[in-house]
Amino acid sequence: MFEKLKAGLKGLVNKVTITELKTDQLRPILSEFKLNLIENDVAVPVAEHVCEEMEKRLEGMQMKRLEDRKKLVLQNLHDVLLEILNTGNGIDLWRLIDKKRNANEPFVIAFVGINGTGKTTTIAKVARLLMKKGYSVVLSCSDTYRAGSIEQLETHAKRLGVKMIRHTYGADPAAVAYDTIKHAKAHGIDVVLIDTAGRIQTDRNLMNELAKVKRVITPDLTVLTVDALTGNDAVMQAEEFNNTVGIDATILTKVDADVKGGAALSVTYVTKKPIIFIGTGQTYEDLEQFNPEKFTQMILK
Repeated sequence: MFEKLKAGLKGLVNKVTITELKTDQLRPILSEFKLNLIENDVAVPVAEHVCEEMEKRLEGMQMKRLEDRKKLVLQNLHDVLLEILNTGNGIDLWRLIDKKRNANEPFVIAFVGINGTGKTTTIAKVARLLMKKGYSVVLSCSDTYRAGSIEQLETHAKRLGVKMIRHTYGADPAAVAYDTIKHAKAHGIDVVLIDTAGRIQTDRNLMNELAKVKRVITPDLTVLTVDALTGNDAVMQAEEFNNTVGIDATILTKVDADVKGGAALSVTYVTKKPIIFIGTGQTYEDLEQFNPEKFTQMILK
């Protein structure tokens, strides 16, 4: 994963290590590095921020030994990247669910995102993880527009052995979600996972409708699924969904196939909301809790 981003970061470290740490010497290297970041799906504002921070931190530092200089450059780069990924809005999902469970209320998660990001499959993965943690789950098919959406979620529900609440195609999505929450309360189910219709972020009417669904059901958590392979389009999706609907967190899908790696930095930077999980494969088990420190160390390895 992220081979191209890793190569770009390594190139910066090597060049800066043998360069005098003065502005006129650093800027050409950082300018080239900025272009490398942008080529690897890091949004322009994020790339500019990283390079500005590196210039401020490194300028004028005096280190004699090359090995010490290399460690210094790596440490500063690590800190800059980690600051972007640590949004200050960390979500302890298990604590939040337990709090609602102790109050005999279901914890409601609404999943949003455009078609093709792997949203429905991600919901199934989250359901499996919750069940492994000992929570009971019910699925809500509030995607009543896309052909085959009900059958797709129903297939996952049967494989997982969980209940799915559905209406007919064309039904009111908010009504389906409402009925699912009502079912969860009546049967003491811990978590409701709501699949909403995929929205094109530039379609204002559909986005406003999704915002309306959210107002009706007032979920405890609204999670955006973003395909890591869509590059800078992932940033535009995240920005638009956050501004129009309001999101609390992101799940980044198809990370295992991403050779660039910039989407994680970009999406976090523009939304200031944390990534809670990453999808790393096709099976229900291929969902990992996102760890900013682990991610930063991995791309700097």
